[in-house]
Amino acid sequence: MPPKYDFNKIKFATDPPTFEKAVDLYEDGKVKNFKEGIGSYSAIVEGGKNYHVAIEARRFGLGHCDCYMGQNDYLCKHMVALSIYAVLGGKPITAEDKKMNNEPQCGGRLGELSKTEIAEVKKAISEAVKYIKPYNGPSRTWFAYQASLSEGCNRLSAIVFNLPVSAQTAELLIKTLLRLDKKLCTGVDDSDGTVGGFIQGCVEVLEEFVQLDKRCVDTFELLCKQSTCFDWEAPLVRMYDER
Repeated sequence: MPPKYDFNKIKFATDPPTFEKAVDLYEDGKVKNFKEGIGSYSAIVEGGKNYHVAIEARRFGLGHCDCYMGQNDYLCKHMVALSIYAVLGGKPITAEDKKMNNEPQCGGRLGELSKTEIAEVKKAISEAVKYIKPYNGPSRTWFAYQASLSEGCNRLSAIVFNLPVSAQTAELLIKTLLRLDKKLCTGVDDSDGTVGGFIQGCVEVLEEFVQLDKRCVDTFELLCKQSTCFDWEAPLVRMYDER
């Protein structure tokens, strides 16, 4: 059976160093003796020695490896490499797919989105925002919860990077930030600053938008008279007032 997750799930749910090492293992042909079981996959992944790895097909991150990290219940590069193989079956990874946009960045491309494109972006934003949710679980699920916040912000960062610069997309980004701010005010536990850091990064992206297209500053009116969790909107409102 095919895995229930795709390559993007692997990329966005894995920390960058582990993902990059897993990609290297996969591309160097280190995943050997791949076998499909009943709802699972297994293989030998070559490294300092041959590691026995098994993962589940129903959910990314479930499995085990006899390396040091795997024995201590961490998602190791060997499990991620096997997950990539389960998804791609040995096919090459494109340069675009390997890019890690784990923080907001301005892509620098000017332009607007078509009606179809804007609808697709809004849908992708909504899917990413689902990972940023209130925390009501016991302490033992805390790290899984933080991983969910990181995945949501990673997915959003990739969307931000691919946005063309225009007043249209600046407005879309501001509305997304206000949506996240509302979540922070209604139950999202951002103790480690993952979501707040993403928002702050987007503020810097919006400042870059203005440098590339002066019309973007007009969209900052949406932030006037807003009260946010940690006043992240202040520099944008100041730019609007001084325009």
